[in-house]
Amino acid sequence: MLKHRGFPSRLPSTDFQFTIRRPNPKGVTKIIRRERHRDRKPADRRADAGFMAALWAHFGEEPFERGNLDAGRISWLFGREVVPAEDPFDPESYEALLKIDVNAARVAFPEIIEG
Repeated sequence: MLKHRGFPSRLPSTDFQFTIRRPNPKGVTKIIRRERHRDRKPADRRADAGFMAALWAHFGEEPFERGNLDAGRISWLFGREVVPAEDPFDPESYEALLKIDVNAARVAFPEIIEG
């Protein structure tokens, strides 16, 4: 499992996790698309924005390996702002390649991805 050095482990001053420390001994957590409803709590929205800002600062438009990025946090953006960068895509692999859909990210997070 690739560890993304320099990537924040969590949203500052919160328990919203961005990375994991070690591989799950029971198996790799699957990345799924989670629906973001309009009535989500402001703290959850800040966590999404913080994670997107970290992804953008760390990877930009380049494809990146899932590695130690938290599957739960990725799942809140998956299928919209974060998309597979390979075909076929294995949602249960630490080596799976992802990328930021810049246009979708600009719409959802205009304060982070300007353009």
